[in-house]
This record gives sequence, structure tokens and C-alpha cells, in this order.
Amino acid sequence: MKYKIIHLTEYDYSSEVFLEPHYFRFKPKFTSYCTINSFTLDVKPGPAGMAEFFDVENNLVHLAWFEGVHRKLTIRTEALIEISEFNPFGFLIYPEDYTRLPFKYPEDVKKLLGPALKDSKLPSEIIKFGKKVMEASNNSTITFLLDLTRQIFSEFKLEYRMTGQPHDPQETYLQRMGSCRDLAWFEIHLLRHFGIAARFVSGYYYIPMDEIEFELHAWLEVYLPGAGWIGFDPSHGVATGNDHIPIAISSDFAHSMPVTGSVRGDAEAKLKTDLTIERIV
Repeated sequence: MKYKIIHLTEYDYSSEVFLEPHYFRFKPKFTSYCTINSFTLDVKPGPAGMAEFFDVENNLVHLAWFEGVHRKLTIRTEALIEISEFNPFGFLIYPEDYTRLPFKYPEDVKKLLGPALKDSKLPSEIIKFGKKVMEASNNSTITFLLDLTRQIFSEFKLEYRMTGQPHDPQETYLQRMGSCRDLAWFEIHLLRHFGIAARFVSGYYYIPMDEIEFELHAWLEVYLPGAGWIGFDPSHGVATGNDHIPIAISSDFAHSMPVTGSVRGDAEAKLKTDLTIERIV
């Protein structure tokens, strides 16, 4: 299957501003089921220069720098990708010790996973929420991960919020609602509390429906020995399959955002986005 992805992002400023260097993260990642046939990035105003590199977490990043002052910044990307069949459960957790919770990673692996294990103090009610799911899963690792993802999906209302960083896990829990990034960030922190390495994923999610409005999506991945990084999407209550197309993955959500940058000037910005995902074969 082939898909064409066109992603338009526009910032309109109320007055002229000087654009500081900006980081762009829009190119889909190559995976076992996703091949990138072509990708174009068009930025207006035309940058004075642009560099392409991989960051410390192996995400492809474009860094653009500018000259002069401007009233608008437009980023348009077009990707042609090819998706193959993929079984999200086609793995074997090994050694068997990791099929049950709690478990501990070997010290050498734990050092490499450090940022994805960074724990934050969670309120007791959130911990109880997680423990209840774990007990019901009979401490089975995969059952717990699936049940927790489904529990968040069933108990929390999904809302659309275009901008802003993920809410604090306690706020998401108390409101019982959040955007896709709020729910992913909430589950990440809960998993880290139980010693499971988890990281944030920003990308696209294709839903084969007519007249759907696509938007950038967020989910999470956990690391399981023998299996590697496995994706879970609490916004839809599923393990991620080939309909989930990652762009950037990081232990810190801030390093997976599509646009990072600042401006010099006293102006307000209005953000407009448009995303289309078209199946062409």
C-alpha cells in the first residue's frame, strides 16, 4: 500500500518578526513496515540555509536559519510512503523473566535506557489506578500493557488541542480527559513508575474513513527485552500497527515536536495546520 502525506503548517504573526533558527521534524521514520519513497520540505520565506542531521535519539531533523523580518512562516511537506503488512505481536519476550511484572533490566541496558526510565513523583491515586490494572492482569507484562492502554481509552475522554505541551499526569487523571499527547504522557509516567522504559512518539495515524480530518498524533513505546520497542496508543486503546507512522521518538516530548523555534519581536502568532493522508494504491 502506498500513501501520500501532505502536511501544511502556517504561523501568521501580527507584526514583523525575526525568525531565529528553527528545527523541523516532519519526515516519517523508516521502519520494518514503512519505506520512504520520496520526501520534500518547502519552507517560506526561503531559509538563508538549511542543514539535515540525526539528533541524539536518531530522529531526522532539519535546521533552518533565516534573514530579514517576516509576517509569516509556512512549512509544507509531502511524503510518499509504502506500507507493508505488520504483526504488532510478532515478537518473543526473552528471557522469560520479563514476561511477568515487576522486572528489572540488566544494569548495562538500564544505563542505555536511562532517560526512558526517568521517574517522577506520582500521586497515590494514580499509582493505585495502575496497580489495580496490574493485579487484574495477574502481573503478565503484555496483558498489563494492553489492559492499561485499554483502560485509559475507556475511562478518559479524548479531546482535540492543537497547541501546548502535554498536561501534567495528575491534571489528566483528575479531569479524566486529554489530547492524544496528554494520554500518552500520562501512560508513560505510570509505566516508568513501575520500572518499564517508555518514550513519546509523534507521528501520523491513518484511519480508512471518508471525510476524516487528519491531525498529528501521539502515542508511546515501551522497551521489552527480546522484542525491542513496542508501541501502544491509549487514544484508541490498541497496540500500534502499520497504521501508525512515526516521525520523531524521544524520552522527552519536547524533542519530538514537529516545529521548535522562537522569534524576535513583539507579535502574536496564529497557527494553522492542514494534514491529508491519501491512499493511492
